[in-house]
Formats: sequence, structure tokens, C-alpha cells
Amino acid sequence: MSGRSGRVSFVASTALLALSIFHPAIAVAAGEDDGYIKANYTKYEFRIPMRDGVRLFTAVYVPKETTRPYPVLLNRTPYSVAPYGADSYRHEIGPSSLFSRDGYIIAYQDVRGRWMSEGEFVNVRPHRPLKADAADIDESTDTFDTIDWLVKNVPNNNGKVGQWGISYPGFYTSMGMIDAHPALKAASPQAPIADWFAGDDWHHNGAFFLPHAFNFMSGFGHPRPRPTKKEDHSRFEYVKADGYNFFLQLGPLSNANARYYKDDVPFWNEMLKHPSYDDFWAARNIRPHLKSIKPAVLTVGGWYDAENLFGALETYRAVEASSPRATNMLVMGPWLHGGWAHGDGASLGPIAFNSNTAANYREQIEFPFFQYYLKGRGAPSLPEAWVFETGTNQWRSFDAWPPRQAKPRSLYLAPGGRVAFSAPEASQGPDYDEYVSDPAKPVEFIDHIANRMTSDYMIQDQRFAARRPDVLVYETEELAEDMTLVGPIQARLFVSTSGSDSDWIVKLIDVFPDDHPGEAIGGAPLASFQQLVRGDVMRGRFRKSLTSPEPFTPNQPTAVDFTLPDVGHTFRSGHKLMIQIQSTWFPLVDRNPQTFVDIYTAKETDFQKAVQRVYRAPGTPSHLEVLELPR
Repeated sequence: MSGRSGRVSFVASTALLALSIFHPAIAVAAGEDDGYIKANYTKYEFRIPMRDGVRLFTAVYVPKETTRPYPVLLNRTPYSVAPYGADSYRHEIGPSSLFSRDGYIIAYQDVRGRWMSEGEFVNVRPHRPLKADAADIDESTDTFDTIDWLVKNVPNNNGKVGQWGISYPGFYTSMGMIDAHPALKAASPQAPIADWFAGDDWHHNGAFFLPHAFNFMSGFGHPRPRPTKKEDHSRFEYVKADGYNFFLQLGPLSNANARYYKDDVPFWNEMLKHPSYDDFWAARNIRPHLKSIKPAVLTVGGWYDAENLFGALETYRAVEASSPRATNMLVMGPWLHGGWAHGDGASLGPIAFNSNTAANYREQIEFPFFQYYLKGRGAPSLPEAWVFETGTNQWRSFDAWPPRQAKPRSLYLAPGGRVAFSAPEASQGPDYDEYVSDPAKPVEFIDHIANRMTSDYMIQDQRFAARRPDVLVYETEELAEDMTLVGPIQARLFVSTSGSDSDWIVKLIDVFPDDHPGEAIGGAPLASFQQLVRGDVMRGRFRKSLTSPEPFTPNQPTAVDFTLPDVGHTFRSGHKLMIQIQSTWFPLVDRNPQTFVDIYTAKETDFQKAVQRVYRAPGTPSHLEVLELPR
């Protein structure tokens, strides 16, 4: 991050924080509820006109105390500003209760074409860099017009606006930063969507995340022909809880529409018409448009965010690269999707973090950020990156991400299921390891029954996978000292398949000692636990380009390179570092037929077994390239 001046201290003392929270003009309640909000705020509902005449439904909560002006905090959402009606209040307003206690004007808006707003909804509406007239709208213009109306029409505002949102609202926050209204002083895209084909939500490196897309679109994807206050469709209800069997019995992806959606989920059909990174997906890549950013930016993500880890990291990187003078900051914590916004964040799945990480974020990071840029409170000092280092379970601050002091290191696959720290110098027996990948018996992504993409799969035990014959396992000896990895992981594999296409899944795992004394959340022992630290998939046909898929030549060694999202994790002394490689990850990732066909229109007969080889010879040294932080 450049823009070194005018930044907030993220480390406030408890006393100073208390003074800023409990302003005497705002009554203090024991807990956030609609009674407290009603007592201290007046709710208004507006239909704000956009430049093309479409009106967007906006609920605005305004402090009743009027002896001082207040900044505006805006949240634009496709998920409803409910409850509707001037007399119906939210139980909570703002990013956290800290904001309602201190006094902010909080505005929630149904985006164009959703719920009570007019117009046509477009999923991740593409940005229009050039606009000829008022009809050329996008989410950036809708945000600009909304902010312009709010600062001109809502009384007692101080002329400063902040915007925040998680997930889809995070995307709208990012869009609001582009060609931003001058009043927009601070923006916090949290788990924002950045690219729906490369790494967010529905696809990772072109591989389709089946249960996530199927379940989300079954509710969200139905058309809304006219403004409504009611949800017309609920998500798909499974007859049985076993998602593995459900999606296996679904067969080819084309059956989802034929059996269940019945042509009433347009975006599902739209996705399946675009099996590679064509103009449809490229237009929905926000990264090229994140330039000349003027507001201060606080991008927030979770290390275990199953939906938009990619989006948080890539949004930060895009702003950093194209807006070097911007005040641009990154926060990464040990959270699932949106886990920083509620609860204490003291644990996830089976793992405890030994601190209330989410509460710490809300009190020490998010609230001071907006306080400084919208109210001028706080000291102008803020780290570039504030990340929670898992393994050691501690917050760390850096002046760059990845940290400048990190050094490259390689983890080589070696004979006997070992991970070596040096490249192979000579062949030692067979130059490869192999397994048979069978789409009819794919590797599970979790060791328990679920019919959805579970929110905490990214931190779960991997021993069940290590025991399968179609998963290759490599590990180090017990580490003599701590090893801290930071930043992205580059997988550089040399592989072959007897088919003409294949998926390649790489997982980085922390293996706990056999005599580890701790217990998982729920009481199970952590001895020999294999904690997933990072895992991702490359659909092999896209190994050279997401836009131009290519088949494999059967049984020919081929380079497959791809980048796994960043980590910030310490493998403690006495632990082992493990790498697992496999070709199915089901039903998290749809099945690759392992023949070079259009997977979205594939037939049952297209799905074939394949013999997979991963090479580790001097000329084909499969390895991971990582960044190690000196201790």
C-alpha cells in the first residue's frame, strides 16, 4: 500500500475505545434489538431515482439526536433490506453494534432488479468504463447516484459516506469504489466477488463448484418480474441428507435443469452455456476496473472462506497494483465466510484459536477505520496488512503483503511419500507415483454427510482422504523448528493421464504430532490430526489458459501449473507438513469425465476411469513453491 499518510491506529486501548463507543448523545442498551434502534433512530424509506429514471428502494436509519451531524454508512444488497415498512425496524444496523452506539446514518438499498427496487437485475453486472448517455448504467453509477441523493436529501449528514458489504454486497462495495462519488471517503469490501470463473464461488480455475452453485441458485436464481417484499422461492429441499449420493445420482450436469430447475433458473443455464473463460465471464471480472481508487480501502477476508477467499485477496492486489497512491489495507483472519461480522471467532470447526478474533476485528480494526475516515477520530497510523497467523494463533502486522522479508522455498515430491526441500538430483526407482481416478467413485471432500458445500471444510481433518488409494500422500519428517508460510502457493506439477482431460487437486496439510495433548472442539483428540491449510483445484484443460482449453495427450508427461490462494500459517516444531494430490473432490467439485468433452453437456458414457501419474524425476520435479517467513 502506498498512501502512507492519514491512517488509523488499529490498536486502541480499551479506555479510548470505550470513550469513542459510548457517546453521551446515544443511549446505551444491554443488547442490540429493535427496541433500542427504535428508541434512538428514525427509519425512513425512499425510492431513490437513478440517472435512467429507475428507482431503488432504500431504507435509511437516522439518529434522533440532532446536535451534531453524522456520516452515512451505505450497504447495497441483493438479499433484501427487510423488514419493510416505516414502522418495522432491523434488530441490528451497521457493520456492528459499535456503530449504532456511536451514531451513524445507516442506509440499506435493494440493488436494481431485486426485491423492492425497480429495473432489471443482472448477476455481477459488468462495469461499463465508457458511458455515452444516462442509459449506460452499472453498479458504479447506481452507487454514485445513491450517494449523491443521500448527501443532498438526508438531513444532518456531515457530507462523508462509507460503504461496506460482505460477499455479494462486498462486490457492490468494490463497484462503488470505481469512479467514486467525492463524498465516498471509506470503503470496506468484505469477502467481495472478484472473478466468478477464476476463483470465486462457482468456479476455481475453471472447475465447477457444484453444490455451492446448485444450492444457491435454487433459491436466488429464480426471476423476479416485479418488485416484491416476499421471497417467492426457497432453496432446494433434499429428500435425503447425503449430498455425495444425491449429486452422484444426478449424473451429468445437464440433468439438474431437466430434473429440478425446469428452465426457471436462467443464470444456471447461462453458466452452462459458457464452459470456458469467454467474454461472458471476462466482463464479470472486476479486477481490471479497480483503478484510480480515491476512497480509503479496507479489504477483509477469511483464511477459511469457502466462497470468496480469492475475491478478498485479488481485490486487495488489484487496488494495490493499479492505484499505488491509494490508502489500501488488507485484513485476513481465521474465519469462514462472513465469520468476522458476528460471534467471537474463537474457533472454527475442530480448531480453537485461543482468542476472540472476530470481536477483536470489529473493535480494533473495522470500527476505528470508519471512525477516522468518516469522523476524524483516532491516530493516523495503520499497518498495510493485519493478518491472523494460524498455527501460532496470533495477529501480525506487515507493511506489505506478502511480507517483504519472506523468502522463496520449494517443497519437492520425493520417493517413498516424502516431501524434500531440495530438487531431485538422480532417479531413484520409478520416476512417478500413480493412481486410478474413477468418476464413479470420486474422493469425498469431507468425512461426514452433508448436502451442501460445508462452510468449514477448509479446516477439516484429511485422514479419511489419505487412506484412499486414489490420493497421493507426501510428508516431511517432524519439523525441528517452526516453519511459517505466507502468501500464495504455486503448484508446479508434471503429470500424465491415460485420458484426455483431468482435474488436479493439491492440498497443503498440517499434521499434528501423534502425542499432541490437545483436543478438538467437541472433545476428540488432536493427536495425528491432519488439518487442511490450503487446497484448490485446476481443471487440466485450462492448464495453459482459461480461455483456450486443450486436451491432454494420453500418457504424455505434461506441466500443470496453478496458484493456490494465500496462506498465513505456521507449522509448529514437532508437526509435519503434508501434501496430498488427487483428481476428484466430490461433490465440492463436479466430476471431470476425464475425456475432452464439453462437461456441461457430457453424457454418462463420457465418464471414464483414468490412470494418473505424478512425476518427481530431475527433469520433471513436481513441487510447490512457497514463501517462508523468517522467525
